[in-house]
Formats: sequence, structure tokens, C-alpha cells
Amino acid sequence: MSISRWDPFGDIVSLREAMNNLLEESFVRPRPGQGETAAGLALDVRETADAFVVTASVPGVDPADVDITVLGDTLQIRGERREERSDESDQEGRWLVRERRFGAFQRAVSLPTAVKADAANAEFKDGVLTVTLPKADQAKPRTIPVRTSSGQSRAQEIEVSGGPDQSGSA
Repeated sequence: MSISRWDPFGDIVSLREAMNNLLEESFVRPRPGQGETAAGLALDVRETADAFVVTASVPGVDPADVDITVLGDTLQIRGERREERSDESDQEGRWLVRERRFGAFQRAVSLPTAVKADAANAEFKDGVLTVTLPKADQAKPRTIPVRTSSGQSRAQEIEVSGGPDQSGSA
């Protein structure tokens, strides 16, 4: 039996590593089998001159199981990924790896401006959901003519931020 000196700093470093691992596993990485997290539904949001285009990857989800709602400037996508089940008599063996996630998912995203919810369009193709949300009229840039003292007018594009309380007329 050998005698070794006790190093208190070695224990502190291992405690710190254990705490880092615990926090990383709890908050950063989603746990398998727990359904989707807020970051689990991958989204792309693109702004064009007239609309916002939101693209979400939802492979293996039936379009009937997806619910899209718009309230003001917030888009919410909810859905459920259903587990494929077969009769117990048909299954033989045991699972070696099971990483596919099943269950309910939800994601809300706030858009920079208000949208026309009644004119929104959603398309589902090859596991990709594309939602097109036209901008509200007060959110679109308008062209306002600028007149000079000689009476000539020259059109210049000026962004006007119109809120819901402004009429939007020049």
C-alpha cells in the first residue's frame, strides 16, 4: 500500500466538472424521449418586402396534426409527432438504439411587425412546413413624393413606421 498526499484542488476541479456536466445536460441538450423543446422545432424566418416566410422542419408529422395560430405579431406552431406502434405479437427482439422523438411540440416566434393573419398561407411538402404571412399595410414601406420649390416632384422611397394608431396617409 502506497501513501499519497491529498490534493484539495484536485477535488475542487472534479466537482466543477461535475457541475458543468449537470448544468449542460439539464439545460443545453434536450433529453431523448422528452418530446420537442422550444429549440427542438427548427425554424427559418425570412423577411421580404411584402411578407414574412417561416419554414419549419417537421418530418414524419401528418399535416392534420399541425396547428398554426397568429395573434398580433406572434406566430405559434403546435403539433404532435405520433409513435408508430404495431401489435406486440409482431414485434420480436429489443431496442438497441431509440433516438427518434415522439410527442407534442410547440414553438412561438415574435415577428418585427404586425401581419395580416386572414391572408396567411401554409404549405406542407416533404416534411417541410412553409408559412407565408403578408405584412400589414402600415408595416410596408411606402414611396412618398418630395416636391421642390420649383414645383417638380421627385419620388423617393422613404420608410415610414406606421403603428396601429396611425392612419398611414401622407
